[in-house]
Amino acid sequence: MKQKLSSSAQKVQEAIRQRGVAIEVIELPQSTRTAVEAAQAVGCEVAQIVKSLIFKAKRSQRPILVIASGANRVNEKVIEALIGEPLGKADADFVRQQTGFVIGGVPPIGHIQPIQTFIDEDLLQYDEIWAAAGTPHAVFKLTPQILIELCGGQVISIK
Repeated sequence: MKQKLSSSAQKVQEAIRQRGVAIEVIELPQSTRTAVEAAQAVGCEVAQIVKSLIFKAKRSQRPILVIASGANRVNEKVIEALIGEPLGKADADFVRQQTGFVIGGVPPIGHIQPIQTFIDEDLLQYDEIWAAAGTPHAVFKLTPQILIELCGGQVISIK
């Protein structure tokens, strides 16, 4: 019997289905809020965890999504050069207003509005990766190629 998903995880599941992809969102009893917690929960390497990080462009105040390998830190200067303006940190309220999701559960898709997206090229080396699905307990497994198809982001080196 399938478990009933929370409303946020269900939103992500619907966004996946609307794109015609057969991937199931699962909710786990343990937290997947951090890359380390998520890797432990699903039994993979930290580098196979997809971190969906929201930044705020300082001048335009628009959100920028960086989809990073759980093992990597984002070099903000690389992103600034690509968007042509400085980046700032996005607080929890901004993240929720722009995506519809809380920090620790931000998925790579299913946001309230389209967001300019950059995808870490290091994710492409894995056969499967795991992404957050709307809550700090929900995840889904996919391939890097499907991630690119779902997000439509630009693949770059984020380091």
